[in-house]
Amino acid sequence: MSGSAGNADGEAEAPTGSRRAIVAKRVDSGEADLAEISQLAAAAGYEVAGELTQTRTEDAAFMFGEGKVAELRDLVRRTDAEAVIVDNDVGPYQTFNIGGVLPEGVEVVDRFTLILEIFGQRANTRKAQLQVELAELRYELPRAEAKASLAKRDERPGFMGLGEYDESVERDIKRQISEIRDELESIAEKEEARREQRRDSGFELVALAGYTNAGKSTLMRRLADELAVDENDDRHRDLDTTAESQDMLFTTLGTTTRRAEMEKRDVLLTDTVGFISDLPHWLVESFESTLDSVYRADLVLLVVDASEPVAEMREKLVTSHDTLYERNEAPVVTVFNKVDRLAPGELAEKRAALSGVAPDPIAVSAKTGAGVAELRDRVEDELPDWERERLVLPVSDDAMSLVSWVHDHGYVAEETYAGDQVTVDFEAKPSIVARARAKAAEVSAPPAEESA
Repeated sequence: MSGSAGNADGEAEAPTGSRRAIVAKRVDSGEADLAEISQLAAAAGYEVAGELTQTRTEDAAFMFGEGKVAELRDLVRRTDAEAVIVDNDVGPYQTFNIGGVLPEGVEVVDRFTLILEIFGQRANTRKAQLQVELAELRYELPRAEAKASLAKRDERPGFMGLGEYDESVERDIKRQISEIRDELESIAEKEEARREQRRDSGFELVALAGYTNAGKSTLMRRLADELAVDENDDRHRDLDTTAESQDMLFTTLGTTTRRAEMEKRDVLLTDTVGFISDLPHWLVESFESTLDSVYRADLVLLVVDASEPVAEMREKLVTSHDTLYERNEAPVVTVFNKVDRLAPGELAEKRAALSGVAPDPIAVSAKTGAGVAELRDRVEDELPDWERERLVLPVSDDAMSLVSWVHDHGYVAEETYAGDQVTVDFEAKPSIVARARAKAAEVSAPPAEESA
């Protein structure tokens, strides 16, 4: 058990004007870890003014024991905190009881409310806003149902001080959930059509996945900085040309896509919202359309913070695999990032310790660029195999257009001219090779009047 004031060492400074908060957590056994909830609080704009933990079984009325709640109240008073952030799933009855002990005006925020608050701050697109709203409604629905049940049982509204309840609220929430699902489904259909258009243009789709603060956005900038999306390219006007990389959780909420050119292949990289531990099913489901960018990719790069302890890395790898392999059929390459933070010999030790869950990881530092060249090679090796083709065409305007198209959609190993013929030796996706053959047949066909 513990209760202390002040910020943890190494914690990022809170933004000016942020609200002061106490972070608290109860665990059934062992030591409670407040590192992640403190990061989440900072990401939401709170200044962590104090910490409190307790190891005991859950108290039905207060989550913590009554004595610990009194300690929490005293800590709030000493630090002038405006909120208490509890790293547990706190029920509405428990929230009401804790709030009743705290000084007036101090808000009680549980883990999932905090996450939704962060998501709401980061939602800058219609899709992201809908997903946040859906998550909020799914969070509220069981609480609305509980209020209805309690009010009926007590035969009066406002059971246990939870507030007056109108049964129409529950119906309205379900209606809104249905409407948002329909709109998100429409957006998902458009995005799937866009993905297929990109594949038809010869692009391979690579998704970055992993936990928050693993360095996905920084790695994306490193991989894509040689060739950002051409804003004048009519085929890809929809692509974002930037991806933030700050030391903050959930900097990336929606998807960000940039173009990266490998040695042979044109690749589109997509960075998505980071995974986070202990997310309930309803919250993961709310962001299912964002995860489609991962599920429907040609290759997934699972980015892991190699500077974390082995036990934490293993837990995150196992959880990530459960999420990825549930629906994903593409190969997954594990990337150990932040190797610049490791002591000599530490990387080899972690490779050996995690060989069961990460049998062939590639080690990089997105910050320094170490290992990125090897990662590029690995990406090309892991992507679906290309076919080799050789076209011999009569020199003409149509043939030159086809040669240009092949350059745009594949990798041309050799292009030679002899007399009135041009020979193109290239590699490309099977679908691109098939289209090139069909175009070549049209270019090489004699004019209709000559064949008559």
